[in-house]
Amino acid sequence: MTNINNLAIIFPGQGSQSLGMLSALAESFPVVRATYDEASQALGFDLWRLTQEGSEQELNRTEHTQPALLAAGQAVWRVWDESGGEQPSLLAGHSLGEYTALVCAGVIDFSDAITLVAERGKYMQEAVPHGTGAMAAILGLKDEQVVEVCQAISGEQIVSAANFNATGQVVIAGHTKAVQQAMASAKQAGAKRAIMLPVSVPSHCALMKQAADRLATRLQSITFSNANIPVIQNVDVEQHTAAQDIKQALIQQLYQPVRWLETIGKMQNNGITQLIECGPGKVLTGLIKRIDRSLDALAVYDPASLQAAIDKQQR
Repeated sequence: MTNINNLAIIFPGQGSQSLGMLSALAESFPVVRATYDEASQALGFDLWRLTQEGSEQELNRTEHTQPALLAAGQAVWRVWDESGGEQPSLLAGHSLGEYTALVCAGVIDFSDAITLVAERGKYMQEAVPHGTGAMAAILGLKDEQVVEVCQAISGEQIVSAANFNATGQVVIAGHTKAVQQAMASAKQAGAKRAIMLPVSVPSHCALMKQAADRLATRLQSITFSNANIPVIQNVDVEQHTAAQDIKQALIQQLYQPVRWLETIGKMQNNGITQLIECGPGKVLTGLIKRIDRSLDALAVYDPASLQAAIDKQQR
């Protein structure tokens, strides 16, 4: 892989998973199955089978979703490398995708990361009993309006901005009742839509503090190496080099917002004009089109999309 200055590779988080994901890519590239086999060995169960033949309910359990998506991002990254794709000058991932970025940058060993994110999922689910928390997307308000709506409601019941995803698209998280109240207030304030998201845990809000404390303890047992490629982290939109700083950013990420809009802005400031999304689907590619249509964003998830991205690189 040869390094160029204008390419970044990005990795999606929860919500991109689907049954049968990467099946077409696996037929053409054995490295996909090999990657999932590595993950299965670390986890002690057949992760590929779960993603192909399991139930949606099982796949959507956060302790399953997180390793499934990490393996998917790593598999597509390996396919990209094998196919002669250009090496990016920057990496980033949305929420859980940040772990995939750190694995692909050589910071965390893949097997260590697989078990880590499975446990992270467990910590998150145990921190907030099922049904207690919720997340919703608010479309059509300014970021500061969404923050104000949440602040006006938050008290004994918590709700706050969780993901600043794109211009006019903010995800909120917190106690279910408070999220529902915030959705109603957002509509009164002029939001075009307020949509409850099908998630089992309210990520990136104060309800995740207990999970973050457990994650902090677990992270101390994992060796972090120097990054081969810089990774922009969600919580502070910075590239960290010291292992302790990277770990601290991952801990804070659990209960603080994902600043995706700023992350893409920082990439642009660093000369990035092309982005490749490695994972099952094109959620982030869709967000980037909302952020700035002048950015050249492509998703790679099957043989046709891979070929299209490779062809574009060669032109």
